[in-house]
Amino acid sequence: MKTYTISEVAKELNLTPYTLRYYDKEGLLPFVERTAGGKRLFKESDMESLKIIECLKSTGMPIKEIKSFIDWCLDGDATLQQRHDMFIERKATVEAQMEELKRTMEVIEHKCMYYKTALAAGTEDIHKNKKMVITQ
Repeated sequence: MKTYTISEVAKELNLTPYTLRYYDKEGLLPFVERTAGGKRLFKESDMESLKIIECLKSTGMPIKEIKSFIDWCLDGDATLQQRHDMFIERKATVEAQMEELKRTMEVIEHKCMYYKTALAAGTEDIHKNKKMVITQ
């Protein structure tokens, strides 16, 4: 079975060795084996687990909650419902983040159009005559 060093894993997953050491210190990597000298030996399955950790982290999930997820995984089938519920909650969180990003993008697109028009006219004054008219 092929193993990877912390540097190889860090490079592969675009993380720093410091981040991986931090995850280990916080209890997110209880599955990682060590040599007699204490060096971490990562397996392919460990890298897959790290991808899940990074996914959860990117949703804004706190390290403490990710640790609970890791503990549930170690507990086996008895925690399938908790893990499922957690991912349903994460899905809702990401959907809300996507909606917020969509609204942000709409503002950015509007401002791009605003400045493109102003640049073409050579002045922002072109927008001063465009007042919002409320119709009944």
